[in-house]
Formats: sequence, structure tokens, C-alpha cells
Amino acid sequence: MRGNTIGKVFRLTTFGESHGAYIGGVIDGCPPGLTINTQEITDDLRRRKPEALPGATKRHEEDIVNFLSGHVNMQTTGQPIAFIIANEAHQPQDYEALRDVYRPSHADYAWEKKFGIHDYRGGGRASARETVARVVGGSIAKVLLSEQNIAVTAWIEQIGNIAMKKSTSIPRRTEIYGHVLRCPDYQAADKMAELIACMEKEGDTLGGVAAVGITGVPPGWGEPVFDKLQAELGKALLSIPSVKGVAFGSGFEGVAMRGSEHNDLFVIKEDKVSTQTNYSGGIQGGVSNGEDIFIRIAFKPISSIAQPQKSIDKSMNTVDIDLSLGRHDVCVVPRALPIVEAMISLVLADMFLRNKSVT
Repeated sequence: MRGNTIGKVFRLTTFGESHGAYIGGVIDGCPPGLTINTQEITDDLRRRKPEALPGATKRHEEDIVNFLSGHVNMQTTGQPIAFIIANEAHQPQDYEALRDVYRPSHADYAWEKKFGIHDYRGGGRASARETVARVVGGSIAKVLLSEQNIAVTAWIEQIGNIAMKKSTSIPRRTEIYGHVLRCPDYQAADKMAELIACMEKEGDTLGGVAAVGITGVPPGWGEPVFDKLQAELGKALLSIPSVKGVAFGSGFEGVAMRGSEHNDLFVIKEDKVSTQTNYSGGIQGGVSNGEDIFIRIAFKPISSIAQPQKSIDKSMNTVDIDLSLGRHDVCVVPRALPIVEAMISLVLADMFLRNKSVT
């Protein structure tokens, strides 16, 4: 396997490159009788688009999904669901000057060493354009999760060195999307927007942190020892381009606490077992404990900057490289929220079906 498939029961396989004709996917293991919510898919894909986001790429795609199989009148049949999305704005000719050049911090060199060929057309399958298929798959997984009253909500916590106020609650979507940067702390969000504008003028880029809150996951999901819930979620999230770190619950901040402070004491709430605190982030021993699951995802600054740089070509010559004419984001994190939600939804849908098969 070349790592193009995620999941063991609910499985998504994706295909396509950034500047090829199509991006697409095949979902296998989806139960029959689900209604494919085309409006939710459209909404999730719209949230991934650059549109009015500050510092976003100028590449605009319609992202119209064409479902080829696996449904009757948009009701799933239990058979493989195949879909394609046209790359209408692909411009491979724009990358001719980079045919023999390795772009700094991109996948060019490493992927050529692995596959023996360099897809210079915007990075090919290493490009974040590939994630459009993940969003479609995640939207269908959400239908299955919604029937179990499970909701996945992501928001922006930090851009560059500017972070929102700490909170232990999950913000409402109206609060998150009340600001163009999808951060519920509008004062911090305004400063983030100013920083992005500044970086755009300088031809530089920024990273950030996305936070996620998941409600409704019952206790008992996760497969010890190697398929722990946080291990599967971590792998899925780390597969997203530019993601460099994933933390659950207290994350790295927990190392500064004592065990007597960090332990989540069990209590009874509304006749159910609960915990007094939630430093574990809803997962203990690799299995969900019924509390809300909290995750933080760190994104590095994207590598395509609009500044002159030095690099090397295939002949080992030092060359000057200029990516200022490309269509690149200054900060990709706001656009990544639907991708984050999609990857989490795919894992949770798979875990639901795996857990169901042994109960």
C-alpha cells in the first residue's frame, strides 16, 4: 500500500494531483441507507475555499462533486462510493521553470528519492489540493456520526505569535464563523488579520494552531494497544499537509503539572460516571471515556514564500528561486478547519463501526 487509504472498516482511498485533471476518492464500508447530504458537502467544501479569507491563494475552484457509484437517489447502498472533482483552475505550465529545481522545505526532493520522479506541477499529490477529497469523505462520515449525536467543531486558536484567550468550553459555530478568521475571540482575531496582512506585504507566511472539541463520543471507543483512539486520530491529523504537532487534552502543558493536579477525579453527574476535570481530553488508556475530546493541531508556515531564496537543482547547482508569481496562501490554517474536521470524522466513523462489530 502507498498510504492512500485511511480506515479499516469505513475506508477512504483518495487519488489525484494538484494540477492533474481530477481529484477523487472511493469510500468503502459505508453502511447502506444513509442520505448523502449534498448541501453539507457543498458547505464544507466552501469553507475550504479561499474566497474572502485574508492572505489566501488566488486559485479558485468550483469544487463540484460528481458521485459515480454507491447510491440510489443519494441514499447509500452499502457499495463503494466513488466521486470525482474537476481541477478546473489547474495551470501546470506555471511550474515549467521549476521542473529541475527543489523548492525549499517542499516535498520535491524527498518524493523524487522515493518514487524516482519529480512531479513539479505544484507538488503533485503532496499539494494540499489533494485534501478536497478528504473533505468529501469526511462530510459523508459526518452523516453517520450525526445519527449518534456526535459533533466535531474546529476553530482557530492561534496565528503566528497571537493567541486567543484560553477557554475550556467549545464555542458555537456562529461564534467561530462570526469573524473571517474563524476565531471566536474577535479581539485576537483582528490582531491575527493585521499580522497576516503584514506578512503578505513582506512576502512571508505564517503558521498557527487549530483547536477541536468533539461532543457525543460514548465511552469505549478505541482499540488498544496499537490502534488507540488518540493514535488513530493523531495519524490522521498528522497526514494533513503542514501539520507538525498534535496534542490531546492538557498536551505539553501537562508536563508542568503534578499528578495530584492532573488526575481527573471520577464523579457522578446526572446519574452517569464523569470526571471532575478533563486534562485527559476525553481519552484514557487509548479509549474514549465519555467526556468531550479536546485536540490542538499545530501547523507550520507554508513553504511557498514570495521572497527570493537559494536552492539547488537536479544537477547539484546552486540556483536562485522565486515563487512570488505563484498562487499561495499566507496562512493556510483558517482554510484547514474543514480538513481537520473531516479527518477526525473519518476516524470516528471507522471507530464506531469497529466498536459495533465487537459489541
